[in-house]
Amino acid sequence: MNATCDHIQFDEQGIPFIAGTKIKVVEIIVEYLAYAWSPEEIHFQHPNLSLGQIHTALAYYWDNQEKMDAEIKNRIEKIDKLNNKHSNLKLNKKFSFEKTS
Repeated sequence: MNATCDHIQFDEQGIPFIAGTKIKVVEIIVEYLAYAWSPEEIHFQHPNLSLGQIHTALAYYWDNQEKMDAEIKNRIEKIDKLNNKHSNLKLNKKFSFEKTS
């Protein structure tokens, strides 16, 4: 069996995660891309992960980059929508006027 199969599993929705953990591959990849962290820095931040698990997550990303990039973009869009929704609620409350009878 290859290392990817040993270190990567999939949940019921087909989302890849690091075997033996609850950490999704996309979470490691976002840290790698957003902070330009090396595998060693990721290991420092996640000491419960082995370097082998981290390198396998990175290899999974490079082998499935288009799909993973689409997932990351989708997550960013969802976050933006939630931020806009909550931002608008705060603005609405701030600028709403009390009705007088």
